[in-house]
Amino acid sequence: MPHGFYVLIAAQFFSALADNALLLLVIAVLQAQNQDAFWIPIIKLMFTLSYVLAGPWAGAWSDNNSKHKVMMQANGIKFIACALLLLGANPILAFTITGLGAAFYAPAKYGLVTELVATEQLVRANAWIEVSVVCSALLGVMLGGALVAERWLDSSFYKFISQSLPVNQLFDASIVFVLSLYLIAAMLNLKIRDSGHQYARTAWSFDSVWHHFVNDQIKLWRDPLGNISLSVTSLFWGVGASMQLLVLAWGQAMLDLNLTQSAYLQAGTALGVIAGAVIASHWVSLKNAPQVLLVGVLLGLFLPLMTVINDWVWALFLTFSLGMLGGLFVVPMNAMLQARGVKLLSAGRSISVQNTCENSSVLVLLAIYSALVFMHIPVSGLVWALSALIVTGMCLTTWRYKRMRKNKLL
Repeated sequence: MPHGFYVLIAAQFFSALADNALLLLVIAVLQAQNQDAFWIPIIKLMFTLSYVLAGPWAGAWSDNNSKHKVMMQANGIKFIACALLLLGANPILAFTITGLGAAFYAPAKYGLVTELVATEQLVRANAWIEVSVVCSALLGVMLGGALVAERWLDSSFYKFISQSLPVNQLFDASIVFVLSLYLIAAMLNLKIRDSGHQYARTAWSFDSVWHHFVNDQIKLWRDPLGNISLSVTSLFWGVGASMQLLVLAWGQAMLDLNLTQSAYLQAGTALGVIAGAVIASHWVSLKNAPQVLLVGVLLGLFLPLMTVINDWVWALFLTFSLGMLGGLFVVPMNAMLQARGVKLLSAGRSISVQNTCENSSVLVLLAIYSALVFMHIPVSGLVWALSALIVTGMCLTTWRYKRMRKNKLL
């Protein structure tokens, strides 16, 4: 891998680490304000809405500018959102603005990967990215849990930082810590060099950007391999977002854990995804990527085991297994989608299509999850509903792939 690739991985790690820690902070703020439980999935929903609404423009902006500079600008948006939260802004609004920064960050990050790395190395590169993303999610959630824990809030260091700030409110020193992570990410972005790739510039108008975006969607969805990979990754990220909240609820409702302990439980899922990504990078080539579709079916079949486990040790083993299955099938699918996207479109535009589809799925599933929580559906019911969705979706996708091969469309 080229040197710039590893700097890119480090920069995105710290940026995503801050995003995930901030999510726990926002949840803690809402709980401290005694807000209803259904507002918690709304946080993630609003974050994702920023991805969907900004998607068409994020891809065009990424291709029209140097991608490492776009990453700097996106980090700036996240920094401003975090600063607003520190100044007492509505936590949901602040996290929505963070989502806007993430929406512009993603096409620049993934687009730069396709520019720095050869096509035959994309599975390995995506394994690195997945490990980095999962580690940042794991450590970010754990960090967020630590930043709202009583031990930290009662520490003399926390009190010293809080007293030094002009605004004195709950979790203010914790928010400052997250701000520092965004600064580290920005400093690392300064070390990333321009890849030198140039694309045809897109006119910066609503009609032009939207027209190109719609055509890009049609072109990638009509491509057989693009269709399969988009379907799988969209389902995976929608399910993953719901799983993040479901594990927190599961830990508190069925394992008698508090919010901080439930956040630590997600370590099992994260470590499993890392293991699955490593296995995929060594055993699955880009050519054979569709062979992992059945692994997605297994993921759905394993999920209902959550309803019969009430011990945290077995819970950790289960979350590890689920994460490993997820990492094993999503890494090759991501690589296949990026390879097709760059060939059919461009780096930024293809990632824009991917992000919009995946986050639209997240948006729909989080909306459904929020509605089910609002209707007081028990955690066990949420688990079975998510399991049925995964199994049905992956079986249909596998059937479509086999039908395409039979009809020689691939």
